[in-house]
Amino acid sequence: MRQLWTIFSQAVTVCLGILFVMKLFYPNLLVQSNAQPVTVKPSTVSNQAAAIAKSGYRSAVSKATPSVVNIFTTAHISQDPHRALKNDPLFRHFFGEEMEEEDEQPENSLGSGVIVSADGLILTNNHVISSADQIEVALSDGSKSSATVVGTDPETDVAVLKIDRKDLPAITFSNSEQMKVGDVVLAIGNPFGVGQTVTQGIISALGRNHLGINTFENFIQTDASINPGNSGGALIDTNGNLIGINSAIYSRNGGSMGIGFAIPVSIAQQVMEQITSSGSVTRGWIGIEAQDITPELAESFNLKSINGSLIAGVLLDSPADRAGLRPGDILTAINKKPVVDSQSMLNIIALLKPREKATLSILRTGKKVDIELVVGKRPLPNKIPK
Repeated sequence: MRQLWTIFSQAVTVCLGILFVMKLFYPNLLVQSNAQPVTVKPSTVSNQAAAIAKSGYRSAVSKATPSVVNIFTTAHISQDPHRALKNDPLFRHFFGEEMEEEDEQPENSLGSGVIVSADGLILTNNHVISSADQIEVALSDGSKSSATVVGTDPETDVAVLKIDRKDLPAITFSNSEQMKVGDVVLAIGNPFGVGQTVTQGIISALGRNHLGINTFENFIQTDASINPGNSGGALIDTNGNLIGINSAIYSRNGGSMGIGFAIPVSIAQQVMEQITSSGSVTRGWIGIEAQDITPELAESFNLKSINGSLIAGVLLDSPADRAGLRPGDILTAINKKPVVDSQSMLNIIALLKPREKATLSILRTGKKVDIELVVGKRPLPNKIPK
């Protein structure tokens, strides 16, 4: 028995030695003849990176630029300080009906816009067309058309125009919620009236607010060069899809300083859909004045964090007043959505539907309280009670 075991162990040792030698000097002999070679396909991301390295962003630009238009507006401004008096019947009685009228001086301005439907709907900024008497749109093919205003929303600085054209190159929308800081973006517009121009940069920040530009702010910040005339133009991704409407810049001298702001396409699309369906934008409103919680306020209210919004005032006979909200209450959540500060509170309330119920979570004298109220309709900006 011992001899058999010795023979077996010696045989195993010899076989292992033979395998080692073959592996060392003839590795191909150990590969199975029926083994299939593995082909590693480059990922979509690698393909895209290679395409960009080869041709830059020409595909994205060629896809999006036909949808970006130049907007020219004219406002007739009277230079006569007595114009209002001349229209007064008593003034005309004493000074006669025939009075020389000074010529009105046209005031021209320019901006950009984005074609969003093949039948002529165009998105732009409200401030581009807010004071215009006449609006002319120049398309990328050089043709021009007069435009009419479908509706505006000054609180987000969005306006919708319409031109009488068909089969226009409408831009495709991206999901701006999926964009991340550091993503490459391109801005397309008509800066200083020099003609359609493309600039490149990255997303510098998301969710910018408290800038004092609009009532409702949730800006994309970018360092892609944006200058006067770019307002209303397109901010696109590297696939040529719209992610934002260029709106404003931070500048000390009127030129680009690498800090530009765009309205996310998700917000612009919501506003556009309401304007085209009903002619205006309807938002929720509860009738409170609120302020951010500073570290000093948090300390005085014995709060563990500065998240939330302090109710500084409640408008008489408003939904909040009828529900029993009081100055000094701290709003922490609306329908279980956390309130971070007064701007996030405003955005959450605006998305509520009028005449529907909402549950507000508050802190009152250190105790958590849930209050239910019926949401009201937000008044127009110039009719909001003070």
